[in-house]
Amino acid sequence: MITYATYFATACFGLGFLMNLWKIATAEGVGDRVLALDTMVINAIALMILYGLSRSTEIFFEAAMIIAMLGFVSTVAYARFMLRGNIIE
Repeated sequence: MITYATYFATACFGLGFLMNLWKIATAEGVGDRVLALDTMVINAIALMILYGLSRSTEIFFEAAMIIAMLGFVSTVAYARFMLRGNIIE
């Protein structure tokens, strides 16, 4: 039963990933693209965790934590750039 749930969740998150990729390509404003990119990072994290769950290995959980930290820092950097025009003061 867990394998079917994993396949279904992978398909749903993969579809969400593709929708975010489409939004990044077609968005008019920079803010929409940053938001879509942040959501795409979340979907990538979920896909990595589901892959690690299906393969019964723990290395993907650690990689997902690293990607989560990098995604947070990049979103904050984009937001600061949009608000102030520079990242480092």
